[in-house]
Amino acid sequence: MKDYSYDNRKYILSGVILLVLAVYIIRLFNLQINNEDYKTKADSNAFYKKTIYPARGLMYDRNGKLIVYNQASYDITFVPREIKGIDTLQLCKALDITIDEFNKRMERVKDRRLNPGYSAYTEQEFITQLSGEEFAKFQEKMFRFPGFYVRKRSIRQYNYNAAGVLLGDIGEVSQKRIDKDPYYRRGDYIGAQGLEASYEEALRGKKGTEVLLRDARGRIQGKYRDGALDTAAVRGKDLTLTLDIELQELGERLMENKIGSIVAIEPSTGEILCMVSAPSYDPSLLAGRQRGKNHKILSKDKNKPLLNRAIMGTYPPGSTFKTSQAATFLQEGIITEETSFPCTGGFVFNNFRLGCHAHAAPIALKPAIATSCNAYFCWGLNRMFGSSKYKGGTKEAMNRWRDYMVSMGFGYKLGIDLPGEVRGMIPNAEYYTRHYGNYWRAVTVISIAIGQGEVTLTPLQIANLGATIANRGTYITPHLVKEIEGDTIATEYRTPKSTMVSPEVYEQIVEGMRMAVTDGTCRAANIEGLNVCGKTGTAQNKGKDHSAFMGFAPMDNPKIAIAVYVENGGFGATYGVPIGALLMEQYLNGKLSEESMEKAKAIQERVIYYGTGER
Repeated sequence: MKDYSYDNRKYILSGVILLVLAVYIIRLFNLQINNEDYKTKADSNAFYKKTIYPARGLMYDRNGKLIVYNQASYDITFVPREIKGIDTLQLCKALDITIDEFNKRMERVKDRRLNPGYSAYTEQEFITQLSGEEFAKFQEKMFRFPGFYVRKRSIRQYNYNAAGVLLGDIGEVSQKRIDKDPYYRRGDYIGAQGLEASYEEALRGKKGTEVLLRDARGRIQGKYRDGALDTAAVRGKDLTLTLDIELQELGERLMENKIGSIVAIEPSTGEILCMVSAPSYDPSLLAGRQRGKNHKILSKDKNKPLLNRAIMGTYPPGSTFKTSQAATFLQEGIITEETSFPCTGGFVFNNFRLGCHAHAAPIALKPAIATSCNAYFCWGLNRMFGSSKYKGGTKEAMNRWRDYMVSMGFGYKLGIDLPGEVRGMIPNAEYYTRHYGNYWRAVTVISIAIGQGEVTLTPLQIANLGATIANRGTYITPHLVKEIEGDTIATEYRTPKSTMVSPEVYEQIVEGMRMAVTDGTCRAANIEGLNVCGKTGTAQNKGKDHSAFMGFAPMDNPKIAIAVYVENGGFGATYGVPIGALLMEQYLNGKLSEESMEKAKAIQERVIYYGTGER
C-alpha cells in the first residue's frame, strides 16, 4: 500500500522553501526599493547634491521704500564619512571656535534625538550664518579640511528700526514642520513670526539643486553631465506692504517710554497705514547668529516687547465704545436724534449710581457723544433691555445687542494677515445667566454701555470701528500686505462687509464725533483744514486709567482712521487725542508743523511707568 505521508512532506517542504524565498524577495524589495539608505550611500559615493537656496522676497512700504532685504551669509556643512585626518585645531582657528565647542557641535549632530535624520553619508550642518568676512577667513584654508563644504544663504537686513513685531523674523525650521511639509530639511530657515510667517510660502521661493560628481576618493570633479540634472532656484516673491514707514516711525517715537498701541487704517481699503505696539524693538536684533540670544532677552523683558498688543492685547474700550451704542439704539428705534436723558452727576436708577463728569443736562445724542456723557448711554441700554418689542424680554434684547456688536467686528477675530490675533469679549445673555442665574437685568450689566465691564476689544478692533463709522457702515478686513508680486491678495481683503446699521444712522454718529473735536472732549485734535472727527476714551483700570482715542479724517471722504491706546495714560485727552492728532496731521499733510513737532517731542519724552502712572 502506498505511503502518502511522503507526498505530504514533499508539499510541506516545498511550502517552506517558497516561504523562505518570499521572505528574501520582500526583504530585498524593502532594502533596494523602499529603503533609501543604500541608494543614499551609493549616490553619495558618486554624487554630491548641493542645495541652492533662493533669495527670499523683499518687502517695500506703500510708497515703494525698501524695508526688508537680504545680505549674503554662509553655512559650513560636512559629510561625516569624508572627514579623515583633518587638523581639528586649525579648523577651529579658521572658524574662531574652541576645541570644546567643536566637540559639542559634533556630538549634537550625531545625537539622533536632536538630529533624527542623521546619516554619515549625508550633509550635516556644522555652523551657520557666517558673515562675508568670517567666510573669507575660512575659505583661504578650506582645502585643508576635506569633507567640509560651504552653503551660501542669506540673512535679513532692515533699512528702518521700526515695525519689528509686524515684520517678524526667520528661525530654523522645527522637526514638526519638516514632518508636515516635505519642502523643508533640517537646517532650513522659515518665517517664525509676523509677516515672515504669514507669507512664508510666497517669500521663501523654490530651492534648486546642483549635482556634482565625485571621484573614487570623494573629491569633487565638477558638474555631473555638464549640469543637465541641475535645477535653478526661484527667488521668493516681493511684498508691497500697506504701511507708511514714516508714519510707523513717528508712531513708535511717540510711544517711546510707554506701553500700548496705535493702529491707523485707510477706511476705503482696510489697508493698515501703521501698527505700533509699545514697547517695540529693533528688528535687526532677531537676524543673524545672535537671534537666539536676543530673542531670549526680549522674551524675558517684563514689558513684553515681543507681544503685538495691537492684535493680542485686549482692553476695555471705554468711551470709544459709546459710538457703537448710539448706532445700535438709533437703528433699533430705542432713541431718536432728539431723545434726551437726564444726567444728575451720572446714571441713577433706584439705589444704583454710575458717575459722570459735569456738563449741561438733560442732553441729546450728539452732545452726549461730544461730551462723552456716561448717563446717556446707560439710559439708552436700560431702555433697550426694558423694551416691549423684545418678546423674550431682557435676554432677547441682550442677544440682539450682541448681534449688533458682532456685525461691527467685535467679539471675533477680524482676520488680519498676522498670526496671533485674539477675539476680545462681547458677552451674550447665556453668559450672564451662567453668572447671575435668571435674575439679572439691565442695571446688572449697565457698564457695558460705556465700554467697561465684561467688554474687551483689541486696538485693531477699535481702529476698525473708526474705519466703519468713517465709511458709514462698512469695513474691509484690515490687512498689512497690499500686493504680492505676480499675485492678488486674498478676496477677504478686497470685499466690504456691512454692519446691521444704516448709513443714515452713521451720519448722526459722524456729526456727534465732529462736535467732540470742535467743542467737546477732543478739541486737541481740531487741526485746521483736516475736519477731524473723534471720540475719547478713559478706560477704568486697577491702577491709573488707560488713555484712548478713536477718530478719522477728513469728515467726508476719509483717508485715515486711527485708534490710540496708552496704558495708564489717564484721560483720553491727555495722550490718546494728541498722539492721534499728530499722526493724522503727518499722514494727511505729509509733515508736521513746527508747533506740532514740539508737541511730538514733548510726548516722546514723557515716561509712563506700567501700573504706577507718570513720572
